[in-house]
Amino acid sequence: MDGRNGGPGGAALVNEDVAHNARVWNYWLGGKDYYAVDRQVGDHVVGVYPAIREVARADRAFLGRAVRYLVREAGIRQFLDIGTGLPTAENTHEVAQRIAPESRVVYVDNDPVVLAHARALLVGSPEGATDYVDADAHDPEAILRAAEGTLDFTRPVAIMLLGILNFVSETDRARAIVRRLLEAVPSGSHLAVTHPTLELGGEANAEAMRFWNEHATPPITARSRAEFASFFAGTELLEPGIVSCAHWRHATEGNGAGEPPEVAQFGAVGRKP
Repeated sequence: MDGRNGGPGGAALVNEDVAHNARVWNYWLGGKDYYAVDRQVGDHVVGVYPAIREVARADRAFLGRAVRYLVREAGIRQFLDIGTGLPTAENTHEVAQRIAPESRVVYVDNDPVVLAHARALLVGSPEGATDYVDADAHDPEAILRAAEGTLDFTRPVAIMLLGILNFVSETDRARAIVRRLLEAVPSGSHLAVTHPTLELGGEANAEAMRFWNEHATPPITARSRAEFASFFAGTELLEPGIVSCAHWRHATEGNGAGEPPEVAQFGAVGRKP
């Protein structure tokens, strides 16, 4: 399973009787923004697939490493982060603006709880800009229209799709969403994606996903390496390519000689030539 995010769709009102991915993810990360049903479902999933907490932490750490690379090495100063999720520590704008205060970040989600927290807590630096878009990940046109008030699409943009495409059930549609987003940004832009898989030792995740799809929302889909790779069509994959998100450029930040445990979550970053 995966998902720091609120998912691509959702009701306009909060349903406290059905577990929601954004809140369960917050629970797994040690946050406080969840209901009893989220804890119950989260605990059951952990019982079936104990590694899910490691997946949550690895995905969050990947975000930090990717953003630091994009700002320091690639010179990116604009981020379109789709699937914001409930704010925790080291959000995209915090990581980027700590290095380059002029960085501009647009968060996208359409879960009302996520948006309420985002507007209250995700305050950016005065030199840069931080904005929030209420939009569905299935509708890239709406996302792009809303984001153009903050981002300059004639300059490179980093598109962040961490734990969100797994909520788009049809792979062809997920590819089309990514393709449209990449069409809107110029050469030098980057795409960062994480996604759950039943490969990389994630076989036990299958039962957890079945339980999730029966008891929580939104439903989730795992994908193979080949399906994940297809999202990067038209981009140049950065080293080390497609790996467990826990291993992506882990050693480059002086994190010690040993790699952390592999998690069943792909991670990669590509550059638009």
